[in-house]
Amino acid sequence: MIQTIIGKKLEQSQKFLENGKRVPVTHISVANNVVTQLKTTEKEGYSAVQLGFGTKKKPTKAVFGHAKKAGLEKAPVILKEVRITDEADLPQAGEFVAVASVLKPGDIVDVTGTSKGKGFAGVVKRHNFRGGPKTHGQSDRHRAPGSIGQTTTPGRVYKGKRMAGRMGSDTVTVANLTVVAVDEAAQTVLVAGLVPGAKKSILYITKTGEEKKFVELLEEKIKREAAEAETAKIEAENAAKEAEKQSEEIVSEPAVEEVKEELKAEAPASEKLESVDTDQVKTEEEAVKVRAQESVTEEKK
Repeated sequence: MIQTIIGKKLEQSQKFLENGKRVPVTHISVANNVVTQLKTTEKEGYSAVQLGFGTKKKPTKAVFGHAKKAGLEKAPVILKEVRITDEADLPQAGEFVAVASVLKPGDIVDVTGTSKGKGFAGVVKRHNFRGGPKTHGQSDRHRAPGSIGQTTTPGRVYKGKRMAGRMGSDTVTVANLTVVAVDEAAQTVLVAGLVPGAKKSILYITKTGEEKKFVELLEEKIKREAAEAETAKIEAENAAKEAEKQSEEIVSEPAVEEVKEELKAEAPASEKLESVDTDQVKTEEEAVKVRAQESVTEEKK
């Protein structure tokens, strides 16, 4: 079973839970996740599924040939290999992965993405240094890093020393986020909390567990109750129609038999069927049913 799916960050907003709590949510589009390759234990030595996401404008011949082998007309822009433990019920190469088959409301996920780039940043911004003193003649020490080591011993700067440098554009994973809604029609996922990256950046969503005390969104609850009420209404109408049909059959069968006996005993059928509307009833059997219905109506009156 696939536990990971590729998505694209759309926007951040807020929603209300059923208990009235307001939570920040991130909208993630997971449409067009396609299987580009299956790797099996017999051939590759391990089990995995290679997923493709997006559309590459100018793919190389190698990438296009790889996509064509899977039966795709266009090459995906992202390829991600996902390990699997159970090879049963796996999609074939060229098939799209539905979000409902991977995620559902209440799932706990880890979201991995590339954080926003900040450029070359100093130690105050990059490492939250406090900075130097602002008085006693310290006119240029406000955001300086300060001492970076000792003297002749050891005579060098230790590796990993926190200094100024490029900040951001790192692979960041935010763990233990909760899926609060899944839209199968729009192929989107709503995750409670904020995820790394800018808008339209690529995200990898991995399911790690399920929330035991999950509280659904208020609007999702309203939609679910409305759908359940509509389903119950349709079922009630169908049951009423079925009961009415059965009652008509039970009432009409004895009456039809009685009318048949009367017609056989009294006179030929042609004389007794004069009162029946010949435009609506064309056969003797239908005429008998009409007479039976009339007799039942008169008895009720």
